Amino acid sequence: MSNEEMILTKEGFAKLQEELDDLKYVKRKELAERIKLAISYGDLKENSEYHSAKNDQSFLETRVIILEKMLNTARIVETDPNNTSSVQIGSSVILNDVEFDERIEYQIVAPAEADVQANKISYESPLGKELLGKTVGSRINVNAPMGVIVYELLEVRAL
Repeated sequence: MSNEEMILTKEGFAKLQEELDDLKYVKRKELAERIKLAISYGDLKENSEYHSAKNDQSFLETRVIILEKMLNTARIVETDPNNTSSVQIGSSVILNDVEFDERIEYQIVAPAEADVQANKISYESPLGKELLGKTVGSRINVNAPMGVIVYELLEVRAL
């Protein structure tokens, strides 16, 4: 991971900070106990519990490093609560899929915060890129593997 600036919403920053704190102050202690217990079983060459715990420790420490870098290079983007006229990072939008006449709501977030299941899409995604700066009533065309999807922007809300 480079030292590039990481753009995050206030909510995203807090969520990553919470994950980091949990890893450093809770999960590390739990892993230390697992390793200590596994060592008590003896012969480390054949000790699967020990190797599993050490492997988990490696993943944990890697994630801690990644999170610390992300948070140290983060720039928190403030959503203007008065701006409901155009889409910005942190906006919540309601779109209408023109072909299927189906409404869907998304929140535009930073890449590190994206979660499709929670309808949080990155501003770097094809749809996110097309939405930024658009106003209510705009038509958005997004290239997808099955062809172009056309949306109409129905509503913009600041969170």
